Amino acid sequence: MELWPLQVSLESPRDSDPPMSTSHRSSSVNGTREPDGVTFFILQGLSSLGDRQMILFVILLLGYIITQGGNSMIIFLVQNKATDPKLHSPMYFFLANLSFVDMVYTTTTIPKMLVGFLSDVSTISVPGCFLQMFFFIQLGITSRGILTAMAYDRYLAICHPLHYTSIMTQHIQLLLIAGAWAFGTFCTLPANLITWHQPYCGPNVVKHGWGDPSSVRRLACADTSVDNTVSLSLALVALLTTGVLILTSYVLIGISVSRMSVAQRLKAFGTCVSHLTVVSISYTAASFVYISYRVGNLSPEVRIIVAVLYAALTPFLNPVIYSLRNKELQESIRRTLVRFRSATVSVTKDISTVS
Repeated sequence: MELWPLQVSLESPRDSDPPMSTSHRSSSVNGTREPDGVTFFILQGLSSLGDRQMILFVILLLGYIITQGGNSMIIFLVQNKATDPKLHSPMYFFLANLSFVDMVYTTTTIPKMLVGFLSDVSTISVPGCFLQMFFFIQLGITSRGILTAMAYDRYLAICHPLHYTSIMTQHIQLLLIAGAWAFGTFCTLPANLITWHQPYCGPNVVKHGWGDPSSVRRLACADTSVDNTVSLSLALVALLTTGVLILTSYVLIGISVSRMSVAQRLKAFGTCVSHLTVVSISYTAASFVYISYRVGNLSPEVRIIVAVLYAALTPFLNPVIYSLRNKELQESIRRTLVRFRSATVSVTKDISTVS
């Protein structure tokens, strides 16, 4: 989940640095108040880095392509009926949904940042900014909800193996996924709507790479204390609810595993290690983002880079971690590549014969 809703500023909403000047549009909103209201925002991003932006452009582009490709591969393998039947279990159903969320999650921000690297001034409409803000935070919370459902799935599989199939039915799986999406919407929509209804009369420079809630809220022409309170409260609900449920699941798993033999312990741990790794990386990265916003001597560019790494790191690592740690997934990938190579050779031979 994105931690930026936790950034409750003690400054006045008008206390901000002088905005970046631009000749992109002939409008007074760039540096002064606009009576008719702001119609677009300028995303400052990492423009101060100059030519060094191209290095970040290449890194982000490659990371985005790998993220989309890796997560697409997992979805294909799980949904393809011709793959290993073991991949049609609840655990892989949740993994495929997590991969889908990760793909959309990175798409809400990274492409816009890549375009910004190639243009002198990156702008976004006010509705577009708030849509980006909503989906970025909502998908971040939804992914935490799915990770919570995966922890519950591991708890049932290890602590109640005899009742696992009767409890974790397809109906329950769909309910858990729907609950994760609904929970993400519940924790995002109220604060987003309140911020949306604030007046924005200029300046209109968002000192971030995308529609960061904290950065956008600083541009409001009115008091944002209610926005901050609602945002903080819902962020705590999202973090504590998912964190406590995941922790509780693994505490119960640990108690159950402690009563097993050594061989059973290793087997049980093997089914949890990938999920535990992803959860640990996700919460650790989120903590670094939160700390970066609390350290006063960090430049905005450093904060943006830390935020980008957080937004891209977990979706990038998820398919890598699950592929490296999961023999069933590795075997399915290998068989799929073999079939694809055989089909390619067959088509090549047919074309040669016709010629």
